[in-house]
Amino acid sequence: MTDAPPAELTYGTYLRLPDLLSCQSPRTHHHDELLFVVIHQVYELWFTQILHETVRLQDRLDAGDASGALPTARRIAKILKTIVGQLDVLETMTPAQFAAFRPELGGSSGFQSEQFREIEAVFGRRDLGPDVDVRTAAAMRRPSVFDSLLRCLAAHGVDVPVAALERDPGEPWPAGDPEVLAALRSVLTDETSTDAAVCEALVDIDEGMQEWRYRHVKMVERIIGAAPGTGGSAGAAYLRSTLFRPAFPDLWAVRGA
Repeated sequence: MTDAPPAELTYGTYLRLPDLLSCQSPRTHHHDELLFVVIHQVYELWFTQILHETVRLQDRLDAGDASGALPTARRIAKILKTIVGQLDVLETMTPAQFAAFRPELGGSSGFQSEQFREIEAVFGRRDLGPDVDVRTAAAMRRPSVFDSLLRCLAAHGVDVPVAALERDPGEPWPAGDPEVLAALRSVLTDETSTDAAVCEALVDIDEGMQEWRYRHVKMVERIIGAAPGTGGSAGAAYLRSTLFRPAFPDLWAVRGA
C-alpha cells in the first residue's frame, strides 16, 4: 500500500482560508456588526505582526546591528499607519448602527486585547497591573525596545551610562536622566548616521502609537459619545487619559537640542 500523494498547495490551503473565513460570527442579523467584527479581527492580526517584528527589532538592536534594525522599525511604523487608517472605515458606522447590536457585545471590550497590552509592555509600559496575561507579564519583566536601543548605541561607542544599561528592566523607565539625554544628543547630531536613523524610526513608531490612541478616542466619541464603553469600561474618558504618553520620552526630550 502506497502513501497518498500530498495535497496540492493552493492559495486557500496555504492561507487556511476555510478556517480564517469561518471566524466571523456576528451575534445579530444587523448589517453593520460584520464590519465591527472584521475590523477588530484585522487589528489583532496586525498586532500579531507588530509583536513578531519587535522580536526581530530587539534581537538586532541587542546585537548592535543598527542597519538590520532600521528596516524593521520602519515596517512597524508603516503598520501603525495602516491600522490608524482602518479607523476611517469603522467611522462610516453611525451611532444608531452601532447601538443596534451593541447590547449583544456583553462584557467584551477592546480593553481586553491581550496583544495590545503586550505591545505596550514591549515598548516600555510597566503599569499595566497584576492581572495581565502571561505573555504581557513576561514582557514587563524583560528589557524594552528602548533598553535594546541603548545597548545598540553603547556597542557603537556612544557614552551610555552604565546604570542605564544595568537597570532592572521590570521597573518603569526613569525618563530625563541627563547622561542618557546627552548620549542621545550626541547620536542625533550626526543626521547621516544609521544610529540616528534608528532613533528617528523609533520616534515614528512612538508617534504612530500616539496617533492610534488619539484616533481611537475620537472614533469612540463619535460613535458612543461620553457613554461608558462596552464591558463597563470608562470608554472615551479612559482613552483620553492615555493620550500623549510617549513610549520613548527621552527621544522626544532631545528634539531640537
